[in-house]
Amino acid sequence: MSAAGGITTARQDIAAGDIPVDTPRLPAREAAESELSKPMYHENDPNVVQRALNQFWDWVAGVFDAAAGAAPGGPAGLAVLVVIVVGLAAALWWRLGTPQRSSRSAEALFDSTGPRSAAQHRATAEAHAAALRWTEAVQERMRAIVRSLEERALLDPRPGRTADEAAAEAGRTLPEHTTRLRAAARSFDDVTYGGRAADQSAYLSLRTLDLALDEAKPLLPGTSRGATG
Repeated sequence: MSAAGGITTARQDIAAGDIPVDTPRLPAREAAESELSKPMYHENDPNVVQRALNQFWDWVAGVFDAAAGAAPGGPAGLAVLVVIVVGLAAALWWRLGTPQRSSRSAEALFDSTGPRSAAQHRATAEAHAAALRWTEAVQERMRAIVRSLEERALLDPRPGRTADEAAAEAGRTLPEHTTRLRAAARSFDDVTYGGRAADQSAYLSLRTLDLALDEAKPLLPGTSRGATG
């Protein structure tokens, strides 16, 4: 076939309507999206909650992958770091969380070194006073006061009792000394927990109270205040 014959044939094809179909891109995409949006294609798709969970776990996996890449030793090193962090958290909880369940023990009048007699506390207080250690002298004198009341059965021995509690309980059997007992408890709390420094006057006040309580007669149950001698 000659070139002229080919051109003639092509012209005949075009005239007959046999034009190649070339669909534009935009209408084709819109048609595809319209077709894929039909419910029949999405019957097995995850719901909103499932998609959110999938995204969350993908994020978690990405975080761990990034951490594994940065941690020495890769995933094995990351596992070791996780174990160390968990161990430290457990240790902190045991050291800091457990004592908080009995926070009042931190304010207990007596320490945990073992019971000592009122005479021993008085001797220690006098030794501190002689060395001009007034804060320690006040603390020991308050302990001597409470221990003396326990020894006289005016207070029931009770571990963990605070100075304020001891003063309130003692005031019920020694009402004439209630005000001074409360003042002594405040002095103890101020120097022990408030960070204040005691002086000679504060110590002498507790010493005088200690001597007065040693001779005080308790208010017996059923007895009015005016009947105390």
